[in-house]
Amino acid sequence: MDTASLQSVVRTIVTIILVYYLLKFLMRLLAPYLVQQMAKKAEEHLKKQFEQQQAQQNQAQKETPKPKKEVGDYIDYEEVE
Repeated sequence: MDTASLQSVVRTIVTIILVYYLLKFLMRLLAPYLVQQMAKKAEEHLKKQFEQQQAQQNQAQKETPKPKKEVGDYIDYEEVE
């Protein structure tokens, strides 16, 4: 079996640390953009859902006939002399 030399172990550890800090730096740069895109997507979804709900309410209002307003009973008054 081959044994790992101290130089290759150190090189591997340094590579892992560099990749970690590089990813950490990139996430700091990209995180605001990613959050903004997620917020836009959520806003569009909520807007679409709201419009569908409004359309359903309008459809329900159109389907149900409005009851006629009843003013009351008609009373015919006669003059008493």
